[in-house]
Amino acid sequence: MIWETFRLAVQAIFRNTMRSVLTVLGIVIGVAAVIAMLTLGQGSSSQVTADIEKLGTNVLMLMPGGSSGQHGPGSSSVAKAFTLKDVDAIIDQIGSVETAAPYAQSATNVVYGAESTSTSIVGTDNRYLTVVDWPLEMGRSFLASEEQSGKSVCILGETVRQNLFGNTSPIGEMIRLNSLTCEIVGLLEAKGASSFGTDQDDVISLPMKTFQRRIIGNSDVSMIFISVRDGQSTERAIVEIEALMRERRRISEGEDDDFSIMDMKQIASMLTGITNILTGLLSAVAAVSLLVGGIGIMNIMLVSVTERTREIGIRLAVGAQANQVLMQFLVEAVVLSMIGGFVGIVLGLALAAVGANLMMIPFVPSLVVVVGAFLFSAAVGVIFGYFPARRAAKLDPIEALRYQ
Repeated sequence: MIWETFRLAVQAIFRNTMRSVLTVLGIVIGVAAVIAMLTLGQGSSSQVTADIEKLGTNVLMLMPGGSSGQHGPGSSSVAKAFTLKDVDAIIDQIGSVETAAPYAQSATNVVYGAESTSTSIVGTDNRYLTVVDWPLEMGRSFLASEEQSGKSVCILGETVRQNLFGNTSPIGEMIRLNSLTCEIVGLLEAKGASSFGTDQDDVISLPMKTFQRRIIGNSDVSMIFISVRDGQSTERAIVEIEALMRERRRISEGEDDDFSIMDMKQIASMLTGITNILTGLLSAVAAVSLLVGGIGIMNIMLVSVTERTREIGIRLAVGAQANQVLMQFLVEAVVLSMIGGFVGIVLGLALAAVGANLMMIPFVPSLVVVVGAFLFSAAVGVIFGYFPARRAAKLDPIEALRYQ
């Protein structure tokens, strides 16, 4: 009985092939859009997590200026910068800290022969490469004597190398940063784009003292990267660093901090939360087309009932039960929705794969999302197909036979 009902429903669908295709189009678009949005959202979240893990979940960033929620006397946007002595104090006086590295940044034009490019210049030392786990592709890091004397040596990122040297080795070559000429001693491994979309490889690193003397002309350290020891709590390290910095910066009790500490775990959680919210909003907008598709199915099923009124009358007259007629039309609506759901799943996954490739994020399909979208499309068929099917089942056989 069920198989016969299903067979009749399929026959009715293929009897008007073009109309059926146009009917399921709304379901196809809705399911495909929802799956594509959710899959790309999961891929974005995975990319954010991977980028943060590259830096390490035990990394803290200490910056001048209070947090955004503070408005006291110590939260001024012109809070004084850190010094190299602050870096040493953090390493020497806080037991939960593995190491720390100074960091300052500026943009400038770089020239090599007839080639030039604008890039980011970073002043730091070898400890920075350890904290953020950034190995060298070739060459070497700075020598201790170079860091102490402020010698004119530098380490290139892959993007700068490609812009100036192509695929050839830059080691030993001399480049000019404004009025500073420096020797290239190392090349960083390629990292690609960050979670914020910036090119991490478009950078040149100088010893901190070289950067301070020849690039910015002062002894400021604009940021300190801190690595917490394995097994130690980052929350505890933050409390200890805050206490030390308040003491060194002479912040009185009751005054707000004129510095802030960012935990990479907090950044990862924040970025993932933003991604999930945006994905949810886009998916909700996409799901509206499922509602439109459901209305389209109900509309076409009402038309079908009207066209087949005489057929329904004959079936009822020869002994068919009202619930059998209802089931036939309901199954027809559900089959339409399920066909649309299946095609939408294939199309959605294909769009997500293409989008992930273009956005350079992982393609992370979810079985839960796929099954959920398919079941939802079937539910649309049941909900929007019930009223037309009920109308067909309630037709008076005599009136239906008279219908022309």
